[in-house]
Amino acid sequence: MKRLRFAGLHWLLLGSLALLVSCAPPPSELIVYSARNETLIQPIIDKYTAETGQKVQLITDDAGPLIQRLNAEGKNSPADLLITVDAGVLWHAAQLGVLRSIESPVLDANIPEHLRDPRKRWFGLTVRARTIVYSTERVKPEELDTYESLTNEKWRGRLCLRTSKSVYNQSLVAMLIAQHGEEKTEQIVRGWVANLATPAFANDTLLMQAIAAGQCDVGIVNTYYFGRLQRDQPDLPLKLFWPDQNGQGTHVNISGAGVTAHAPRAEQAQKFLEWLSQPQAQALFASLDLEYPASPSAKAVDQVAGWGEFKQSPLNVAQAGELQPAAVRLMDRAGYL
Repeated sequence: MKRLRFAGLHWLLLGSLALLVSCAPPPSELIVYSARNETLIQPIIDKYTAETGQKVQLITDDAGPLIQRLNAEGKNSPADLLITVDAGVLWHAAQLGVLRSIESPVLDANIPEHLRDPRKRWFGLTVRARTIVYSTERVKPEELDTYESLTNEKWRGRLCLRTSKSVYNQSLVAMLIAQHGEEKTEQIVRGWVANLATPAFANDTLLMQAIAAGQCDVGIVNTYYFGRLQRDQPDLPLKLFWPDQNGQGTHVNISGAGVTAHAPRAEQAQKFLEWLSQPQAQALFASLDLEYPASPSAKAVDQVAGWGEFKQSPLNVAQAGELQPAAVRLMDRAGYL
Protein backbone atom coordinates (compact mmCIF):
# COMPACT_ATOMS: atom_id res chain seq x y z
CA MET A 1 0.00 0.00 0.00
CA LYS A 2 2.83 2.38 0.79
CA ARG A 3 4.32 1.77 -2.64
CA LEU A 4 0.94 2.50 -4.28
CA ARG A 5 0.52 5.70 -2.28
CA PHE A 6 4.06 6.75 -3.22
CA ALA A 7 3.40 6.02 -6.89
CA GLY A 8 0.17 8.03 -6.75
CA LEU A 9 1.98 10.95 -5.10
CA HIS A 10 4.71 10.68 -7.73
CA TRP A 11 2.23 11.04 -10.61
CA LEU A 12 0.40 13.81 -8.78
CA LEU A 13 3.63 15.77 -8.50
CA LEU A 14 4.43 15.20 -12.16
CA GLY A 15 0.95 16.32 -13.15
CA SER A 16 1.24 19.46 -11.03
CA LEU A 17 4.63 20.22 -12.57
CA ALA A 18 3.21 19.81 -16.07
CA LEU A 19 0.36 22.15 -15.19
CA LEU A 20 2.78 24.75 -13.87
CA VAL A 21 4.86 24.52 -17.06
CA SER A 22 1.78 24.87 -19.26
CA CYS A 23 0.64 27.93 -17.29
CA ALA A 24 4.07 29.56 -17.24
CA PRO A 25 4.41 32.81 -19.18
CA PRO A 26 6.02 32.51 -22.65
CA PRO A 27 9.72 33.33 -23.02
CA SER A 28 10.41 37.06 -23.06
CA GLU A 29 12.34 37.02 -26.36
CA LEU A 30 10.26 38.34 -29.27
CA ILE A 31 10.30 36.24 -32.42
CA VAL A 32 10.15 38.25 -35.65
CA TYR A 33 9.68 36.67 -39.08
CA SER A 34 11.11 39.10 -41.64
CA ALA A 35 11.14 39.08 -45.43
CA ARG A 36 13.41 42.11 -45.33
CA ASN A 37 17.12 41.46 -45.67
CA GLU A 38 18.81 41.11 -42.29
CA THR A 39 21.04 44.12 -42.95
CA LEU A 40 17.91 46.27 -43.36
CA ILE A 41 16.24 45.19 -40.12
CA GLN A 42 18.94 44.12 -37.63
CA PRO A 43 20.16 47.69 -36.89
CA ILE A 44 16.66 48.79 -35.90
CA ILE A 45 16.25 45.69 -33.71
CA ASP A 46 19.58 46.39 -32.03
CA LYS A 47 18.48 49.95 -31.29
CA TYR A 48 15.18 48.74 -29.83
CA THR A 49 16.95 46.23 -27.60
CA ALA A 50 19.42 48.87 -26.45
CA GLU A 51 16.60 51.28 -25.55
CA THR A 52 14.16 48.86 -23.95
CA GLY A 53 16.10 45.74 -22.96
CA GLN A 54 13.67 43.64 -25.04
CA LYS A 55 15.52 40.83 -26.81
CA VAL A 56 14.41 39.98 -30.34
CA GLN A 57 15.16 36.89 -32.38
CA LEU A 58 15.08 37.51 -36.14
CA ILE A 59 14.16 34.78 -38.62
CA THR A 60 14.50 35.81 -42.29
CA ASP A 61 13.27 34.26 -45.53
CA ASP A 62 11.31 35.27 -48.60
CA ALA A 63 7.78 36.48 -47.94
CA GLY A 64 6.03 33.48 -49.54
CA PRO A 65 7.77 30.80 -47.46
CA LEU A 66 7.37 32.84 -44.25
CA ILE A 67 3.62 33.26 -44.78
CA GLN A 68 3.25 29.58 -45.65
CA ARG A 69 5.21 28.73 -42.51
CA LEU A 70 2.92 30.87 -40.35
CA ASN A 71 -0.10 29.25 -41.92
CA ALA A 72 1.25 25.74 -41.39
CA GLU A 73 2.35 26.40 -37.80
CA GLY A 74 -1.08 27.74 -36.86
CA LYS A 75 -1.60 27.99 -33.10
CA ASN A 76 1.84 26.46 -32.53
CA SER A 77 3.70 29.28 -34.25
CA PRO A 78 6.43 30.89 -32.13
CA ALA A 79 6.32 34.07 -34.24
CA ASP A 80 5.06 37.34 -32.79
CA LEU A 81 5.53 39.76 -35.68
CA LEU A 82 5.70 39.51 -39.48
CA ILE A 83 7.67 42.17 -41.36
CA THR A 84 7.58 42.16 -45.15
CA VAL A 85 7.43 44.36 -48.23
CA ASP A 86 4.55 45.25 -50.55
CA ALA A 87 1.00 45.95 -49.45
CA GLY A 88 -0.24 43.15 -51.70
CA VAL A 89 1.86 40.63 -49.76
CA LEU A 90 0.61 41.96 -46.41
CA TRP A 91 -2.96 41.85 -47.68
CA HIS A 92 -2.49 38.21 -48.72
CA ALA A 93 -1.08 37.33 -45.27
CA ALA A 94 -4.07 38.98 -43.61
CA GLN A 95 -6.51 37.15 -45.87
CA LEU A 96 -4.92 33.84 -44.88
CA GLY A 97 -5.63 34.69 -41.26
CA VAL A 98 -2.02 34.75 -40.04
CA LEU A 99 -2.24 38.36 -38.77
CA ARG A 100 -4.48 39.74 -36.02
CA SER A 101 -6.37 43.01 -35.80
CA ILE A 102 -5.03 45.32 -33.09
CA GLU A 103 -6.28 48.53 -31.55
CA SER A 104 -3.55 51.11 -31.10
CA PRO A 105 -4.08 54.88 -30.82
CA VAL A 106 -0.30 55.23 -31.27
CA LEU A 107 -0.28 53.48 -34.64
CA ASP A 108 -3.46 55.25 -35.75
CA ALA A 109 -1.84 58.59 -34.96
CA ASN A 110 1.55 57.85 -36.53
CA ILE A 111 0.69 55.91 -39.70
CA PRO A 112 -1.57 57.62 -42.29
CA GLU A 113 -4.82 55.84 -43.03
CA HIS A 114 -3.99 55.04 -46.67
CA LEU A 115 -0.81 53.23 -45.54
CA ARG A 116 -2.50 50.76 -43.18
CA ASP A 117 -5.00 47.95 -43.36
CA PRO A 118 -8.59 49.20 -42.91
CA ARG A 119 -9.06 46.30 -40.45
CA LYS A 120 -5.80 47.16 -38.65
CA ARG A 121 -4.06 43.85 -39.27
CA TRP A 122 -0.95 45.49 -40.71
CA PHE A 123 0.65 48.92 -40.80
CA GLY A 124 3.05 50.56 -43.23
CA LEU A 125 6.49 51.38 -41.82
CA THR A 126 8.36 52.70 -44.85
CA VAL A 127 7.19 54.07 -48.19
CA ARG A 128 8.57 53.66 -51.70
CA ALA A 129 7.09 55.30 -54.78
CA ARG A 130 6.80 53.38 -58.05
CA THR A 131 7.56 56.27 -60.31
CA ILE A 132 9.04 57.32 -63.64
CA VAL A 133 12.80 57.43 -64.22
CA TYR A 134 14.23 59.15 -67.29
CA SER A 135 17.46 59.91 -69.12
CA THR A 136 18.61 63.47 -68.42
CA GLU A 137 20.48 63.38 -71.74
CA ARG A 138 17.54 62.54 -74.01
CA VAL A 139 14.37 63.53 -72.11
CA LYS A 140 13.15 66.84 -70.74
CA PRO A 141 10.97 66.63 -67.60
CA GLU A 142 8.27 68.76 -69.23
CA GLU A 143 7.77 65.93 -71.74
CA LEU A 144 6.52 63.71 -68.91
CA ASP A 145 3.17 63.74 -67.13
CA THR A 146 1.27 60.65 -65.92
CA TYR A 147 1.69 56.87 -66.04
CA GLU A 148 -0.81 56.73 -68.89
CA SER A 149 1.12 59.40 -70.83
CA LEU A 150 3.82 56.76 -71.42
CA THR A 151 1.40 55.22 -73.95
CA ASN A 152 1.92 58.24 -76.23
CA GLU A 153 3.44 57.44 -79.62
CA LYS A 154 6.41 59.71 -78.89
CA TRP A 155 7.64 57.00 -76.52
CA ARG A 156 7.46 54.24 -79.17
CA GLY A 157 10.64 52.20 -78.87
CA ARG A 158 11.81 54.34 -75.92
CA LEU A 159 10.15 52.70 -72.89
CA CYS A 160 11.63 50.04 -70.59
CA LEU A 161 9.67 48.05 -68.01
CA ARG A 162 10.39 45.41 -65.42
CA THR A 163 8.69 42.07 -65.95
CA SER A 164 5.02 41.66 -65.06
CA LYS A 165 6.11 38.83 -62.75
CA SER A 166 7.31 41.51 -60.31
CA VAL A 167 4.90 41.98 -57.42
CA TYR A 168 5.74 45.69 -57.59
CA ASN A 169 4.34 45.98 -61.11
CA GLN A 170 1.36 43.81 -60.20
CA SER A 171 0.62 46.16 -57.33
CA LEU A 172 1.05 49.24 -59.55
CA VAL A 173 -1.41 47.89 -62.12
CA ALA A 174 -3.79 46.93 -59.30
CA MET A 175 -3.69 50.52 -58.05
CA LEU A 176 -4.29 51.81 -61.59
CA ILE A 177 -7.38 49.59 -61.71
CA ALA A 178 -8.52 51.12 -58.43
CA GLN A 179 -8.06 54.58 -59.96
CA HIS A 180 -9.26 54.09 -63.53
CA GLY A 181 -11.17 50.79 -63.71
CA GLU A 182 -10.13 47.69 -65.68
CA GLU A 183 -11.02 48.87 -69.17
CA LYS A 184 -8.93 52.04 -69.11
CA THR A 185 -6.08 50.33 -67.24
CA GLU A 186 -5.90 47.62 -69.90
CA GLN A 187 -5.61 50.34 -72.55
CA ILE A 188 -2.74 51.85 -70.56
CA VAL A 189 -0.89 48.55 -70.21
CA ARG A 190 -1.38 47.71 -73.90
CA GLY A 191 0.04 51.14 -74.73
CA TRP A 192 3.08 50.46 -72.59
CA VAL A 193 3.67 47.12 -74.30
CA ALA A 194 3.41 48.77 -77.74
CA ASN A 195 6.10 51.29 -76.76
CA LEU A 196 8.65 48.84 -75.31
CA ALA A 197 12.19 49.24 -76.60
CA THR A 198 13.35 45.85 -75.25
CA PRO A 199 11.86 42.77 -73.57
CA ALA A 200 10.96 43.40 -69.92
CA PHE A 201 13.84 43.31 -67.43
CA ALA A 202 14.25 41.03 -64.42
CA ASN A 203 14.77 43.92 -62.01
CA ASP A 204 14.73 47.71 -61.72
CA THR A 205 18.52 48.03 -61.66
CA LEU A 206 18.95 46.38 -65.06
CA LEU A 207 16.19 48.64 -66.39
CA MET A 208 17.98 51.80 -65.24
CA GLN A 209 21.29 50.57 -66.58
CA ALA A 210 19.62 50.06 -69.95
CA ILE A 211 18.39 53.68 -69.91
CA ALA A 212 21.87 54.92 -69.02
CA ALA A 213 23.31 52.83 -71.86
CA GLY A 214 20.88 54.33 -74.39
CA GLN A 215 18.71 51.24 -74.97
CA CYS A 216 15.64 53.22 -73.88
CA ASP A 217 14.83 56.65 -72.48
CA VAL A 218 12.18 56.21 -69.76
CA GLY A 219 10.97 53.51 -67.36
CA ILE A 220 9.07 52.83 -64.14
CA VAL A 221 11.01 51.90 -60.98
CA ASN A 222 10.84 51.85 -57.21
CA THR A 223 12.55 54.88 -55.69
CA TYR A 224 14.89 52.90 -53.44
CA TYR A 225 16.35 51.04 -56.44
CA PHE A 226 17.14 54.42 -57.95
CA GLY A 227 18.69 55.47 -54.64
CA ARG A 228 20.95 52.45 -54.46
CA LEU A 229 22.22 52.98 -58.01
CA GLN A 230 22.63 56.72 -57.46
CA ARG A 231 24.64 56.05 -54.29
CA ASP A 232 27.01 53.76 -56.20
CA GLN A 233 27.13 55.93 -59.35
CA PRO A 234 26.52 59.58 -58.37
CA ASP A 235 27.06 60.84 -61.94
CA LEU A 236 24.44 58.53 -63.43
CA PRO A 237 22.52 60.51 -66.12
CA LEU A 238 19.11 59.57 -64.68
CA LYS A 239 16.48 61.41 -62.71
CA LEU A 240 13.12 60.68 -61.08
CA PHE A 241 9.85 62.23 -62.20
CA TRP A 242 6.71 62.32 -60.06
CA PRO A 243 3.68 61.41 -62.22
CA ASP A 244 0.14 62.76 -61.93
CA GLN A 245 0.94 65.64 -59.61
CA ASN A 246 -2.00 67.60 -61.01
CA GLY A 247 -4.32 64.64 -60.50
CA GLN A 248 -4.45 61.62 -58.19
CA GLY A 249 -0.76 61.68 -57.31
CA THR A 250 2.13 59.22 -57.53
CA HIS A 251 1.41 55.63 -56.58
CA VAL A 252 3.22 54.42 -53.47
CA ASN A 253 3.75 51.08 -51.78
CA ILE A 254 5.11 50.08 -48.40
CA SER A 255 7.10 47.77 -46.27
CA GLY A 256 5.08 46.99 -43.19
CA ALA A 257 4.33 44.67 -40.32
CA GLY A 258 1.58 43.00 -38.38
CA VAL A 259 1.23 41.08 -35.13
CA THR A 260 0.74 37.40 -35.88
CA ALA A 261 -2.60 35.72 -35.23
CA HIS A 262 -1.23 33.38 -32.56
CA ALA A 263 1.57 35.56 -31.18
CA PRO A 264 2.72 34.15 -27.81
CA ARG A 265 3.88 37.64 -26.85
CA ALA A 266 1.25 39.78 -28.57
CA GLU A 267 1.47 42.66 -26.11
CA GLN A 268 5.25 42.95 -26.48
CA ALA A 269 4.93 42.62 -30.26
CA GLN A 270 2.46 45.51 -30.37
CA LYS A 271 4.79 47.65 -28.26
CA PHE A 272 7.62 46.96 -30.72
CA LEU A 273 5.37 47.84 -33.68
CA GLU A 274 4.31 51.06 -31.96
CA TRP A 275 7.95 51.92 -31.29
CA LEU A 276 8.71 51.35 -35.00
CA SER A 277 6.10 53.98 -35.85
CA GLN A 278 7.80 56.70 -33.77
CA PRO A 279 9.68 59.42 -35.70
CA GLN A 280 13.21 58.51 -34.59
CA ALA A 281 12.78 54.82 -35.36
CA GLN A 282 10.99 55.70 -38.61
CA ALA A 283 13.86 57.85 -39.79
CA LEU A 284 16.43 55.12 -39.09
CA PHE A 285 14.34 52.31 -40.56
CA ALA A 286 13.66 54.25 -43.78
CA SER A 287 17.28 55.34 -44.17
CA LEU A 288 18.58 51.75 -44.20
CA ASP A 289 17.21 51.17 -47.72
CA LEU A 290 16.74 54.76 -48.90
CA GLU A 291 12.98 54.77 -48.43
CA TYR A 292 10.53 57.35 -47.08
CA PRO A 293 9.25 57.10 -43.50
CA ALA A 294 5.57 56.21 -43.34
CA SER A 295 5.04 58.71 -40.55
CA PRO A 296 4.73 62.31 -41.79
CA SER A 297 6.49 63.41 -38.58
CA ALA A 298 9.73 61.67 -39.56
CA LYS A 299 12.31 63.09 -41.97
CA ALA A 300 13.77 61.21 -44.91
CA VAL A 301 17.53 60.87 -45.17
CA ASP A 302 19.22 63.68 -47.16
CA GLN A 303 19.69 61.66 -50.36
CA VAL A 304 16.01 60.74 -50.48
CA ALA A 305 14.87 64.24 -49.53
CA GLY A 306 17.00 65.52 -52.40
CA TRP A 307 14.64 63.93 -54.92
CA GLY A 308 12.04 66.55 -54.02
CA GLU A 309 8.60 66.44 -52.48
CA PHE A 310 5.65 64.85 -54.25
CA LYS A 311 1.95 64.22 -53.77
CA GLN A 312 1.11 60.62 -52.92
CA SER A 313 -2.00 58.94 -54.25
CA PRO A 314 -4.52 58.80 -51.39
CA LEU A 315 -5.82 55.39 -52.45
CA ASN A 316 -5.48 52.82 -49.68
CA VAL A 317 -2.59 50.52 -50.52
CA ALA A 318 -4.65 47.50 -49.42
CA GLN A 319 -6.17 47.65 -52.90
CA ALA A 320 -2.82 46.47 -54.25
CA GLY A 321 -3.73 43.10 -52.76
CA GLU A 322 -7.47 43.12 -53.33
CA LEU A 323 -7.08 43.86 -57.04
CA GLN A 324 -3.87 41.94 -57.68
CA PRO A 325 -5.54 38.86 -59.25
CA ALA A 326 -7.41 41.16 -61.66
CA ALA A 327 -4.14 42.97 -62.41
CA VAL A 328 -2.32 39.73 -63.26
CA ARG A 329 -5.13 38.63 -65.60
CA LEU A 330 -5.16 42.06 -67.23
CA MET A 331 -1.40 42.04 -67.85
CA ASP A 332 -1.67 38.58 -69.41
CA ARG A 333 -4.45 39.78 -71.75
CA ALA A 334 -2.38 42.82 -72.71
CA GLY A 335 0.65 40.71 -73.63
CA TYR A 336 2.77 42.18 -70.84
CA LEU A 337 5.21 39.42 -69.98
